[in-house]
Amino acid sequence: MLPAPITTAQRKAAKAAGLSYLLTFGIVVYVNFGIHDKLIVDNNAAETARNILNHEQLFRIGITGDLIYCAGIVVLLTALYVILKPVSQGFALLSAILRLVWLLMWLAMTLSLFDAIRLIHGAEYMRPFETEKLQVLARLNLGTRFDYYYVGLLFGALASTCCAWLWLKSRYIPKMLAVFGLVSSIWCVACTLIFYIFPDFDKTINLWWFDTPMGIFDIVLSFWLIILGLKQPKMAQAA
Repeated sequence: MLPAPITTAQRKAAKAAGLSYLLTFGIVVYVNFGIHDKLIVDNNAAETARNILNHEQLFRIGITGDLIYCAGIVVLLTALYVILKPVSQGFALLSAILRLVWLLMWLAMTLSLFDAIRLIHGAEYMRPFETEKLQVLARLNLGTRFDYYYVGLLFGALASTCCAWLWLKSRYIPKMLAVFGLVSSIWCVACTLIFYIFPDFDKTINLWWFDTPMGIFDIVLSFWLIILGLKQPKMAQAA
């Protein structure tokens, strides 16, 4: 069976997927390294609380950035489903569901930031708790983001694995790029699963190397989709 020609909807979805990923990636990098890394101090609940109170508007900008990132993920998973549905509707749907779980984990991470602000401010009904204890609880909420991220990462990597397989099967992008995406996604799945069982695994393989190759693939793919678009499979061209 010859592959179907690429539709206008798929081409538009490809542009949307590339733009949404690059935009949200830029936002989340700024939020994490430009805001959270400056305000959240490791092993120091009191200083973290002071930083957030003194720069609460900046902290809330970070929360808004995380929510925009979540909205961008909705656009991305929808666009990828439109592109890859003709290749395999089942795998495309599975990928969308897995990416939705990743999105829900990121929303949980964002909600923990609201909890931290509430604890740091210390509402009237929290008076029985000492300020130091509230600060520790707030820092604990911020620390749970780490766990939420690496739980969600498994589902995000599985979604990327499904998509990379469909990219390879479709021939919509260069074969080598699709293979790199498949290998890097499987690598991320494997590292994450090992990390759950052996928490010291990050001393052997740095945490950055879990998802960095997959991130590089997503960035290159996004630029490819925006600039060059989808490649028409040769058999469909001949037909």
